[in-house]
Amino acid sequence: MGKHYFTEKQIANLKANEYVKKVSKKAITYTDAFKTHVVLELENGKNPKLIFICLSFS
Repeated sequence: MGKHYFTEKQIANLKANEYVKKVSKKAITYTDAFKTHVVLELENGKNPKLIFICLSFS
């Protein structure tokens, strides 16, 4: 398993997302609102990939 690093373009896109608290080349920190939303959606049976797409993550 290799290491994944975000490009400067990806970092800029992530910083523009309202659900991202912090982002670096190696990690993303999500807001509490995002975490709560994801848990609720998962409990309702929604697919994780679809949740991220609906919240403007590609």
